Parts: sequence; C-alpha cells; structure tokens
Amino acid sequence: MRLEQLTAKALEASKGDRYLLAVSVARRADELAQGAASELKVDFKKFKYADLALMELAEGHVKIKGVQEKI
Repeated sequence: MRLEQLTAKALEASKGDRYLLAVSVARRADELAQGAASELKVDFKKFKYADLALMELAEGHVKIKGVQEKI
C-alpha cells in the first residue's frame, strides 16, 4: 500500500485528528526502536520505524488511546 493510502487510513483511525496521529506514530516508532514486537508480516529491515508504526495504526494492529467511538 502506498504511503498516501496508509496515511489516509490511519487518519480515519484517529478520527481526523492529525496531531493525535502524529504523536501516536512517533510514540509507536519509539517503542519499535526500543525493541517492541510487531504483528506485521513484512521485512522489518526494509522499512523505517515511523513507516512500520503508520502501517500498524492503519491496519488496526495498534489502537490510538483517546479515540472513542461516538454513541
């Protein structure tokens, strides 16, 4: 999937909050850099940590805290 498509999908997961998405990607990328496990089925040597974090958020492997469903 292209970066633009991943970003659009991840932005939907953050309910359109770009700031929350940016902070979430940065925090997850830091966790990955420190050795956190990932559920993605990709070659981790080919991607940067920020790209992996964005993929995880877009595919729903990682949830963004603070985003709640409207009732």
